[in-house]
Amino acid sequence: MSDKGWTLRELLIVAVLGAVFGVLYLGWGQVWLIAQAIFGAVTMDVLMGFWFIVSIIAAAIIRKPGAALLSEFLAALIQVLLGSPAGLLLLVTGLVQGAGAEAVFAATRWRRYDLPVLMLAGAGAAVASFAYTWIRFDYGALAPGLLVPMFSLRCLSGALLGGLLGHAVTEALHKTGVLSGLAIDRDKRLARA
Repeated sequence: MSDKGWTLRELLIVAVLGAVFGVLYLGWGQVWLIAQAIFGAVTMDVLMGFWFIVSIIAAAIIRKPGAALLSEFLAALIQVLLGSPAGLLLLVTGLVQGAGAEAVFAATRWRRYDLPVLMLAGAGAAVASFAYTWIRFDYGALAPGLLVPMFSLRCLSGALLGGLLGHAVTEALHKTGVLSGLAIDRDKRLARA
């Protein structure tokens, strides 16, 4: 982790990622609605991990405190500005999801961004998200036989669609060279040396 403050380039990258994924998240909401109509209620938990991916990608690229939280919040803000039916509560959702991922990076003191940590960050976002939806939608009224699979599927989705897919996207972006000079690039060059 760099002790220096954020650069303008880093802020712009997080803003662009937030904007891009805000649009993608809106589209993913439509995928979820269709899948839910076909497969039922737990579909949300199966697909939820994609809604955590920007926090994983931004943190893996920038490698500074706040990248996961800020990127999820900006993605939520973009969705609100584009007219998401979820409304302003989506800002709270973005903060909660970003905080769940950020907590995992904080546990490593923002020093580890390998695949296991990225998958744990996706699962961390899932745990935070589940706690929030528990309160918001009164999950306590649901049968334990439904809650356990919902929680398990959400954590698995966070690890795979958030962490693993986020890792793949980050690696693909790095290979293009567009991330040269950023923390991810410096760390990879040091690892090869």
